[in-house]
Amino acid sequence: MRLMVLSGALILGLLSTHSVNAASIYAGQSRAAAVCSQCHGIKTPSADAPFPPLAGRDFAYLKSALEQYRDKTRKSDIMNALAGSLSDDDIDNVAAYYAGLKP
Repeated sequence: MRLMVLSGALILGLLSTHSVNAASIYAGQSRAAAVCSQCHGIKTPSADAPFPPLAGRDFAYLKSALEQYRDKTRKSDIMNALAGSLSDDDIDNVAAYYAGLKP
């Protein structure tokens, strides 16, 4: 009986972790579509924009760059303004979303 309870708790824990990760990707996709994709596109840059695509970039790099733009330790008028509105969760979600895309 005790083994069944522990097994059930473990399975529920694993399922809830998967749901959180999936929700983060969906939240990142939503935020990227609303804020990032106008300049960076999703997989390729917008037609007339000279901005780099973000699909497939390293998660740690994207997270660090967004945090630096938000904190204004990395300078770009546009990015400082846009990233300034991002929470830590937003940054994690957007970085996870773009990092998970194939270029």
